[in-house]
Amino acid sequence: MTENSMIELLMYQIGQWFLLPVLGLVVLLFAYALYALGGFVVQAMQRRQDTQGRGFPLLSHAAKYPQATDDELDLFAHKLLEPERLASRIAPMLGLVGTMIPMGPALKSLSDGNLAQVSGSLTVAFSAVILALIAASITYYVSNVRRRWLAEELVSLQKGRPA
Repeated sequence: MTENSMIELLMYQIGQWFLLPVLGLVVLLFAYALYALGGFVVQAMQRRQDTQGRGFPLLSHAAKYPQATDDELDLFAHKLLEPERLASRIAPMLGLVGTMIPMGPALKSLSDGNLAQVSGSLTVAFSAVILALIAASITYYVSNVRRRWLAEELVSLQKGRPA
C-alpha cells in the first residue's frame, strides 16, 4: 500500500466517524427550529394581545433595568437573536457535511454494483440536507422577524428617553 493510499484511507475513515455526530446535530437543529417556531408563534400572539408586555422582551428588560443604556439594550437584543442566527448559519453547513459523508460509501457501492447500498447511502445524504435546510429556513425567518420587532422596541425606547 502506498503512502498516498494510506493517507486517503485514513482521511476516509476519519470522515466516516463524523457521520453519526453530524446527523445527530442536524436532528437537534431541526428540533430546535421547531421549538423556535413555536416560541415565535407564542410571542406573535402575545404581541397582538399585549398582555403585560410579555411579547416585548426589550421593553420588559428596559423596565426591569431602567438605568440600561441604549448600547446595553442593543447588546441584549443581539443576545436574544443569537441562537436563531447561529442555527440558521450552522444548519446548512452540517447539512452539506451530512450529504457528503455518505457519498463516499455510495460511490464505492456503485463501483461494486451494490445498488441497494447506493440507495441507502443516498437516502441518508438527501434526508440530512433536507432537514438541515428546513431548519435553517425556519430559524432564518424567525430571526429576521424578531430582529425587526426588537428594532421597533429599541426605537420606541429611544423616543421615550431624553437625548
